[in-house]
Amino acid sequence: MISSKRLILILGDQLDLQGAALRNFNFQTDEIIMIESAAEAQYVWTHKAKIALFLSAMRHFAQTLSNLKYPLAYIKNSSLPIVEVLKEKLIKDGITHLICVEPGEWRLKQQIEEMAATLKIKLEMREDDHFFCSHQEFIAWVADKKELRLEYFYRLMRKTHNILLDADGNPEGGQWNFDQDNRKPYPKKGPGIIEAPVLFAPDAMTQEVIEFVNQAYAKHPGSLEAFSWPVNREQALEALDYFIEYRLRNFGIYQDAMWTDTPFGWHSILSSSLNLKLLNPREVIAAVLVAWKKYSLDLSTVEGFIRQILGWREFVRGMYYLDMPQMAQDNYYKHQRSLPKWYWTGNTKMSCMRDAVGQTLQYGYAHHIQRLMVTGNFALLAEILPKEVCDWYLAIYVDAIEWVELPNTAGMALFANGGRFTSKPYIASGAYIKRMSNYCDSCKYKPDVRFGETACPVTTLYWNFLIKHRAQFESSPRTRLMTANLKRISDDDQQAIVLHAEHVLNRLDDL
Repeated sequence: MISSKRLILILGDQLDLQGAALRNFNFQTDEIIMIESAAEAQYVWTHKAKIALFLSAMRHFAQTLSNLKYPLAYIKNSSLPIVEVLKEKLIKDGITHLICVEPGEWRLKQQIEEMAATLKIKLEMREDDHFFCSHQEFIAWVADKKELRLEYFYRLMRKTHNILLDADGNPEGGQWNFDQDNRKPYPKKGPGIIEAPVLFAPDAMTQEVIEFVNQAYAKHPGSLEAFSWPVNREQALEALDYFIEYRLRNFGIYQDAMWTDTPFGWHSILSSSLNLKLLNPREVIAAVLVAWKKYSLDLSTVEGFIRQILGWREFVRGMYYLDMPQMAQDNYYKHQRSLPKWYWTGNTKMSCMRDAVGQTLQYGYAHHIQRLMVTGNFALLAEILPKEVCDWYLAIYVDAIEWVELPNTAGMALFANGGRFTSKPYIASGAYIKRMSNYCDSCKYKPDVRFGETACPVTTLYWNFLIKHRAQFESSPRTRLMTANLKRISDDDQQAIVLHAEHVLNRLDDL
């Protein structure tokens, strides 16, 4: 038997037959390796649903490869890190040429590069082509910018790829961004009937994975009882089609809305399929553009959805590779407190956190406002060490791969990099949560009370944060209005807020 001259590594978030890793594959000499590594589920305390999704999607992809007669070495349930398994294979088979797509985690990218250098093998690390913007294009865009802001990058992407432009090259509808039209709460009586996202009953392979994960990772957070994520290309396409047909029309107006026991709202629930590369963002945007014309959808809805994929998703990926490894170490406010234990259990008296964390534990999912303005907002106001917060987000969400999770958590939610690509800290009091949800209706805390036993901890910590960082907020026109509101609060009440905030901060686990 002739050993393979080239080994192609396919990682668990690179599950695409058309991906760069398989380009120019030689069936006579090449071999693919896929590795299930327990270490990948353990370096952060990973949600059972995330582990199950990765393993099931990998096994379904491996089955597809085998059906197509690709030579495949599939390593199941290894206790070793990916790089160690890879190293053993390379040495054992005398392989001198390793091909892979750039990993979505800086840590793994560095490990593979160091291993290749140590073994003196040729490493061909190809750029992931599931994005509109290459690293080189992003670096070129950054080069002459004093401020790095999504809006201007997004406009470039629209122009470069001719998306939502009229015949003269101007933005459809006469403006680039319809964000102001996409921030409405549900009606006071509730969201009404929402077309549920399409759910996929676990097949035999997924059921086997679920049983394995429940046994091997019994102490990990989360549940698998509601597991119904797309695990292969066919299911991902079905999920896309269903969203376009039944749910997209109401996505825009209510994309920031929250409601008790309404985990998915009108959101697409496509992020896990996009991030595993079961879907390509190009086909997602193309499908949305077809639906826009076919169903005469509101431009604000279509633009808002496309902005998340063509704009923000591309932007944060560019920032991740631009700023790593520093991004993972940033701690602008020098926060050091520990993550409250109830982030892992949902056992808190705060209704908003109980609902957002509870659904996260049940499904491995919460939508962007729950992540940014509930769990993220609280973590910033409560002065939690950024690394602990980032590790939680990476562990707990099925769609969390570090290239997308870290910039969103550290840069957006926690302002840990001091505003490298955001113009202000995204903080809010309980009043925002009351306006955008019904959470406060069933809560023991009162969102409009700033201190005392019935005070909402989010509200108390919000005003405490403004008092503590008043100089920073007053120095920027974007945030000056927030501190202007402090002038309406008496000095005595401000002192009471600070005292009560200290009490709250010292008993975070008991909230």
